[in-house]
Amino acid sequence: MYICIDIGGTAIKYGLASADGQLIETKSTPTHAHEGGGPGIVRTVRRLIRQYKERGPLSGIALSTAGMVDPQKGRIFYALADSIPDYTGTEWKEMLEEEFHIPCAVENDVNCAALGELWLGAGKGCASAFMMTIGTSIGGCAIYDGHILHGAGCSAGEIAYMRVPGGRLHDLASATRLIRDVATAKGVRPDELDGRAVFAMAADGDTDAIGAIDALSRDIAVAIGNVITVLQPQVVILGGGIMAQEGVFRPLLEQYVSQQLPPAMYGPTRIAFARLGNTAGMLGALYHLRQTLSQE
Repeated sequence: MYICIDIGGTAIKYGLASADGQLIETKSTPTHAHEGGGPGIVRTVRRLIRQYKERGPLSGIALSTAGMVDPQKGRIFYALADSIPDYTGTEWKEMLEEEFHIPCAVENDVNCAALGELWLGAGKGCASAFMMTIGTSIGGCAIYDGHILHGAGCSAGEIAYMRVPGGRLHDLASATRLIRDVATAKGVRPDELDGRAVFAMAADGDTDAIGAIDALSRDIAVAIGNVITVLQPQVVILGGGIMAQEGVFRPLLEQYVSQQLPPAMYGPTRIAFARLGNTAGMLGALYHLRQTLSQE
C-alpha cells in the first residue's frame, strides 16, 4: 500500500492506493498555507504519514506539491511566498525518507496531474501529451515516452509565462481573466462573480458572457497551437475548474486551433478534457513514484 499526498494552496488531499492505482480511501485537510507556511505543511504531512503507518506497513510515499520541484532531490527549489510562505528549500525526500525509512518521490502538482491523466485518465494509451490546467493562472506539463520533460532548470511547461498576442498567457488565458472581462462589461466588481455565474449567464444568452468565453477560447487556442507547433503530442489535455465546461469549450477550441495550423500539423493531436478530477495529482504522484523505483 502507498500513501499519496497532493499539497495545494488551499487543501492537502491524501489517501491510500494500491500499486495499480486503485484508491482505497481519499481524504483532505485544509493547507492553512498562510497560517503555518511551509513548516506547518511539513508538520501536517508527517502527522498523516505517521497515522497511516500505525495502521499498517507502507511501501512508499508519493508526493505531489505546489511549487517548483527538483524531482531528483525531491526538493522545493522555488515557491511563491504569496502562495505558501517559507516553502522554498523544503527537502521533502531527504526528510521523509530519513524519518520513515521508505521510498519517497516528489513532483510538481501540475506534472503529477498530467501523469495521472496519461496513466488512467484522458490520455490513457498515449505515450506523449501536454496538459494545461486553467484556473486562477495556467500551468502546463509536457510528457514524452511516458516521462515528464523537465527542462534544464526543471521548469519546462510553465506556459503561464508564454507570450501570446496581447501579453502573457497568465493574464489572457485564465479563469481570472474570464471573470474580470465579464465584471468590467457589467460594471461590477470581479468578486461579485464566479465561473459558474459566467457560464450560467452565457447559457441564458448574455452577450457579454458569450463574448468573454469566446475571447478566452481564442487565447487558449493560440497556446494549444504553439504547443502543437513545437511538440505535436498525441493529446492536449485541458484541466482546471472551468474546463469542466467541455460542451462549451470543445467546439470553440477545435475551431480556433484548426484556423491556425494546416491539417497535417494539428490533425494528429486530439484535444481532450481531464477525467480524474481531484484524484489526478495523487494518482500521478504514485505513477511518478513507480517510475522512480523502476529506475533504481
